[in-house]
Amino acid sequence: MPGIPLGVLDLVPVSSGSTAAEALHRSIDLARRAEEFGYARYWFAEHHLNPGVAGTSPAVVLALTASATTTIRLGSGAVQLGHRTALSTVEEFGLIDALHPGRIDLGLGRSAGRPRPSAGVGGQPPVTPVVDGYAPNGLRIPAPFSFAPLLGHPRVALQQKLLNLPGAEPQEYGEQVDDVLALLRGEYRSPEGVEAHAVPGEGADVEVWVLGSSGGVSAETAGRNGLRFAANYHVSPAAVLDAAAGYRAAFKPSAALDRPYLTVSADVVVAEDEESARELATGYAAWVRSIRRAEGAIPYPTPAEARALPWTEADRQLVADRVETRFVGSARTVADHLERLQVATGADELLITTITHGHADRVNSYRLLAEEWHRRSAH
Repeated sequence: MPGIPLGVLDLVPVSSGSTAAEALHRSIDLARRAEEFGYARYWFAEHHLNPGVAGTSPAVVLALTASATTTIRLGSGAVQLGHRTALSTVEEFGLIDALHPGRIDLGLGRSAGRPRPSAGVGGQPPVTPVVDGYAPNGLRIPAPFSFAPLLGHPRVALQQKLLNLPGAEPQEYGEQVDDVLALLRGEYRSPEGVEAHAVPGEGADVEVWVLGSSGGVSAETAGRNGLRFAANYHVSPAAVLDAAAGYRAAFKPSAALDRPYLTVSADVVVAEDEESARELATGYAAWVRSIRRAEGAIPYPTPAEARALPWTEADRQLVADRVETRFVGSARTVADHLERLQVATGADELLITTITHGHADRVNSYRLLAEEWHRRSAH
């Protein structure tokens, strides 16, 4: 795939039997290795109250990682704006940019309220048709997963209580993104005409992205502002085509971008052969199940630990869309899947997230994939 860069999305996973501190050290090491392997960017996700995920503050982790790397772009995938302000976000990333100018991506995401459904471009189906769960080129597009039961779960309510100040209401997402952009440009004015200047932050050389899982508010906000957009196939595979189409339909050229620019995420595990890769991927279903039960991600289990867990048919249905859309196998097999994802979505980049219990296996997965991808790009 000539000219299609690969990036990394890291949740800072905590493996069973290890600690959050070990997870952080491993992620920083992986970022160094990803830089050596030729990955274009390295993003940190934001998650809270998860025993198996240590990535609670993208800004903090990427600041630490920036000091341990030299050339790879670093960013947030994404800052959860639902419990933050535009000013705090711009100031944090302005601080990092002050010491590492030209390397920082500010990825913005929604984290409060119910997702707004979208029927695709202009109320029509997505541009790429889906027949019997597959795009025309064979990319798996499963039935949509309903997050409604999770939104009403007491643990989700507790998380919102702990993240938000008492009585605080999140700002409307589109307005908040507008404020972030105005602060970065030095053009922020209150309704009364009062100026605000973020120092550091104003004029920061950051690349702004919007992350989204549908063709709704996030895709429309990215397009309206002429920003780069990241569609989450690894989180919501059913909506990836709708997200890409919605973004392109809403896109208006900006000073930063004259045409739509899209990256698409994928869960991937690569090993020397198919059987080894499947073994390394054994813990994934149990890990996703814990998230979708609103228990919080469990520490990532070993294959043996995962096989020992009890399963029901309801459990299998709960995680089916994620398991079916994870790319597992040899570098050749996984690269074939990624090419299919790129063609179906028209992505300009791909964003790879890999979780295995063993750190060496995770590093090796990224290495094998990079070698195969570079080999294909050279031909």
